[in-house]
Amino acid sequence: MAVSNIVCEWLRALGLGQYAESFLDNGYDDLEICKQVGDPDLDAIGVQNPAHRSKLLKSVRLLREKGAASVYFQLNDPKSLLSDNSDSLERDSSPLMLSELEALLQEQLKADGVCLTAHPYSTPVSTTHCHK
Repeated sequence: MAVSNIVCEWLRALGLGQYAESFLDNGYDDLEICKQVGDPDLDAIGVQNPAHRSKLLKSVRLLREKGAASVYFQLNDPKSLLSDNSDSLERDSSPLMLSELEALLQEQLKADGVCLTAHPYSTPVSTTHCHK
């Protein structure tokens, strides 16, 4: 069964695509839910390899800290998901560079037709709409 959604893509980018079906079977079918993954969840999902567990827990921590937009952006550059320099952006960037990055991210999301304020990226709010 070839299933593809943002969680599957995230796991594939981490090099852990073999867990995608198990994540989905256990109800982890969107990134907001994946933010809650911890050791007991990894047991239920069947992730036994300590290196895989560590990589997943680190990525979940980054997902909580940086949000779904960061994962979407990183999927366009999978090497960034595998890097151990997760704090390098904060350490090496001036406020100007961060605002340029934010503008670039917004531009790319708009070009791809992705609206982070709409389902499946967030809980719908009655007055929130994206403009194309």
